[in-house]
Amino acid sequence: MSEILVVVDHADGAVRTTTAELLTCARRLGEPSAVFFGAAADLTPGQLAEYGARKAYVLEDAAYRDCLVAPKAEALAQLVADRRPAAVLIPSTPEGKEVAARLAIKTDSGLVTDASDVVRGDDGAVHTTQSVFGGAFTTTASITKGTPIVTLKPNSLTTEGADPAVPIEAETVRVAVSDTARAARIIRREPRGDIGRPDLADASIVVSGGRGTGGDFDAVEAFADCLGAAVGASRAAVDAGWYPHAFQVGQTGVTVSPQLYVASGISGAIQHIAGMRSSKIVVAVNKDAEAPIFGLADFGVIGDLRPVLVQATTEIDNRRAAGA
Repeated sequence: MSEILVVVDHADGAVRTTTAELLTCARRLGEPSAVFFGAAADLTPGQLAEYGARKAYVLEDAAYRDCLVAPKAEALAQLVADRRPAAVLIPSTPEGKEVAARLAIKTDSGLVTDASDVVRGDDGAVHTTQSVFGGAFTTTASITKGTPIVTLKPNSLTTEGADPAVPIEAETVRVAVSDTARAARIIRREPRGDIGRPDLADASIVVSGGRGTGGDFDAVEAFADCLGAAVGASRAAVDAGWYPHAFQVGQTGVTVSPQLYVASGISGAIQHIAGMRSSKIVVAVNKDAEAPIFGLADFGVIGDLRPVLVQATTEIDNRRAAGA
């Protein structure tokens, strides 16, 4: 069976849900092999084996941590040359897409970014599905040149576990990273403080605020906290400086696929819809009865978001206190 390289998305060894999706896709194409940039001591083989990885290539060079994306692209290009995989799957993060683009150039291969699904067609080629033009159209494409390289959008598909009892083989790989690749270095890191909420990309409940908040996210945050939810924001709110860019939901922000999505004061521009369209249940709160978001919502409340969210928060807290 053909080998499929999967770049592991992790934080100090803690594997993110994105990796499980990539491994699920990889099993459709061949035999998944994880590519782990980090210390071997941080690798948790069980997390990768759970979703079908049977081999892990560990790359420990400090350049992967201390430099920008160029060393990772060089290492992947060397792996592609040595292992000749049938495809390379990479998380569709800002860094992942840049690594993928550099890798495609180095290997003279076809590239598809922001795919929502990846399968092998009857013709043997790798076929991808993409949502384009703000989700208005769905397209399919096949990669026919070189080693297919695909970045997969987070929360695009349901993960499927494999037999975790099958052992995973870890192999340390050393690649000579060029001086050119080491030229751009990270000189300082400032970790974002723990805000006590779930990660936006992985959250099962998301409460987002938009232009209708007027810059006051207190009601949005309070409602999110009573639900144990992540907080998101529309592009309008982020561009106005009301909320950090890291929390933007949309085509140019984070793609979410929660069980429950609450859109507060968000009109429903195509760009925003593209980032949350796959949410299981959508609740919209907006003063404008004609807002496009109501066309997508399962439940809608026409009214000022502040009293609506405050009342909902109070009711939930009261029921929780009463043991309801």
